[in-house]
Amino acid sequence: MSWIDISTPIRSDMVVWPGDTPVRVEQTMSLDRGDPFNLTVLGMTAHSGTHVDAPRHFLADGVSMEHMPLDQLMGPAVVIEVDDPQAVRARHVPDDLPPGARVIFKTRNSREYLTQTGFVEEFVYVSEEAALKLAAARVRMVGVDYLSVGGFQNDLRETHVALLGAGIYVIEGLVLTHIEPGSYELVCLPLLIPGSDGSPARALIRRLP
Repeated sequence: MSWIDISTPIRSDMVVWPGDTPVRVEQTMSLDRGDPFNLTVLGMTAHSGTHVDAPRHFLADGVSMEHMPLDQLMGPAVVIEVDDPQAVRARHVPDDLPPGARVIFKTRNSREYLTQTGFVEEFVYVSEEAALKLAAARVRMVGVDYLSVGGFQNDLRETHVALLGAGIYVIEGLVLTHIEPGSYELVCLPLLIPGSDGSPARALIRRLP
């Protein structure tokens, strides 16, 4: 099976969380202008596009990116499609998830929101009750298809704390438009940013036979 890139392309017009620094992708040197080489400057927060949350994002004593075990983000993963228009709820979390599972939720965000340049407050999020069930199941990773695993108006802090406090790492901003539910192999590598509460990442999956 071929690898599929499920990362958000980094562009200057990409959607960011309200109040975050806009993403800047600017070519400051150009061969066409007579410069000796091409050079692109990037400006963005650690939580732009497809990115990984470290526990330090919401926990004062949480570890930062350089201490994160990379095997949390590599290995078998299950994609679960949720049709609830508001949130992933506890009933959407399978009762038979094995300890150490990597879980990715595909919602209407993939169809309607993630590719828009404007932020959408009504995106589908993981509810606190679902996060607590995932923590009780001792999964190792949760991935979502918008900029936050918690909601804009509901369960922002509660969901993050429930997951990150249980040692569950979070990938946000995944592009799942053409991904069907099922079993996959996942590779997601964040940048090594010492002391950071998060990092942009490249995420790939391929279907398992």
